[in-house]
Formats: sequence, C-alpha cells, structure tokens
Amino acid sequence: MKLHDAVFRFAGVMVLLSVLLTYYVHGNFVWFTVFVGANLLQYSFSGFCPAAIVFKKMGFKP
Repeated sequence: MKLHDAVFRFAGVMVLLSVLLTYYVHGNFVWFTVFVGANLLQYSFSGFCPAAIVFKKMGFKP
C-alpha cells in the first residue's frame, strides 16, 4: 500500500470512529471529527501531515 492511500484510509477510519463516538458515547466527540477535518484541510494547503510522517517511519512508500 502506498503512503497516500494509507493516509486517506486512516483519515476515513478516524472520521467514522469519531462519528460513532459522538452518536453512542458523548456529543463532545464531534470535536474529534472537527480536528480530523481541519487536519485534512491544512494538509491540502501545506502538504504537512503528522500521520504521513508516522507512516513513512513504518515503511510505507510514497
């Protein structure tokens, strides 16, 4: 799997997890969804993604 695919899959899982936590656990978990969305937005402008750095260290190829 390529780095780009891993980052987007991870982001998708985090969004779905945060929606489930918001619905079943507590409404304030919506801020987790906001954080993931904001991180995706800033990545689109800056190209900096902390998850991509971690995935690179784990051996994913760009």
